[in-house]
Amino acid sequence: MDAPFEKRLRRAARIIVLDPDNRALMFRFDVADRPPFWVTAGGECEPHENFDEAARRELFEETGITADPGPQIAQTTPEFITVEGEPVQADERYYIVRVDEARIDTANHTELEQQVMTQHRWFTHAELHNWPEAIFPENIAAMIEDYLAS
Repeated sequence: MDAPFEKRLRRAARIIVLDPDNRALMFRFDVADRPPFWVTAGGECEPHENFDEAARRELFEETGITADPGPQIAQTTPEFITVEGEPVQADERYYIVRVDEARIDTANHTELEQQVMTQHRWFTHAELHNWPEAIFPENIAAMIEDYLAS
């Protein structure tokens, strides 16, 4: 009998970027054979990085923002298939970064990010609850509410 398939652990730092109106920056992914979906900035930790270091690097690479990601506010452990087609067990750590203006720079996106991250926009709280396409993490509105209430 074959041994059960073990998914690779994918450590990732995710950053919820909030503008002065508490709108959240989200990126739309368009991947072949999947419905479009929206996610926060962030990505996989390099082997030598801890989550805080990855959050700082990913924030700059995906948004052009240089900032301290602050304390971790949440952790999720979803299972999913990466845009490259690999099934993984994720360990995702979430951070919140406040910015003074709703402007980002995507010039540092990788070739793959340029292909699949087709749009970005700032979502209001109501939009996070009612958007017709999938938004990940599914509980992002609650994460932001908890942060703003603290």
